[in-house]
Amino acid sequence: MFTPQGPTLRELAVQALSSTEHGYDMLASKFDLTPFRTSDRVLDAVAHAVRPLGPFEAGLDICCGTGAGVGMLRQVCREHVTGVDFSAGMLAAAVASTPVPDDKGPSVSWVRADARALPFAPVFDLAVSFGAFGHFLPAQRPLLFAQAHAALRPGGRFVFPVMAPPRPRSRLYWTLLGFDLTMRVRNALWRPRFIMYYRTFPLSKVIADLQRAGFAVELLPLTELGRLEDGSPRARLVVARKAGGGT
Repeated sequence: MFTPQGPTLRELAVQALSSTEHGYDMLASKFDLTPFRTSDRVLDAVAHAVRPLGPFEAGLDICCGTGAGVGMLRQVCREHVTGVDFSAGMLAAAVASTPVPDDKGPSVSWVRADARALPFAPVFDLAVSFGAFGHFLPAQRPLLFAQAHAALRPGGRFVFPVMAPPRPRSRLYWTLLGFDLTMRVRNALWRPRFIMYYRTFPLSKVIADLQRAGFAVELLPLTELGRLEDGSPRARLVVARKAGGGT
């Protein structure tokens, strides 16, 4: 699962017994060598689906980590891209690994902040997030989505990919269930808590929370990521649009 240069089991164990923020500070230098970094295949599929919805001037990557989503935004935004994360270590890794934009590309900035208290005026046309929602409890979703809504210009879009849930008889289903149960026991017995769950983001409730935050929501199939046995897409792109602006 991990490359020889990636984190050791001991390092992962220490991370798991830390707070969410400090755990990612410790993992930051090796994060891109783990399977947890969003794959280029997913990023390319999202870019392909998002590009026709533009043009976009300014983009925001919420919970940007080491900057994979920022790299995708630089492909579809013309003026400026911002990555925001609460982990100083992840931001430092993002700065170190991101090429300096040339005169023809968008400028890039990095901001340390909690996604539940974003320090931005409504200046972005496009906001994205990749692989971060497991770090928020269901009760925190309304605030998270409200913050994304507030950072967008009228007509702006908040987009993120979602995978089809695994079938109950699959190995992945039981792996994710076991992980979440382990984390619940860990957080009940140990402080500080490390918030990371895989089964707390059901699509129907996510759409309802987005709509309550003021978004109109549609789903686009990410067919480049394959289809299930019944022909349905393996992944979809949630496109949440803030009212106003052009079409």
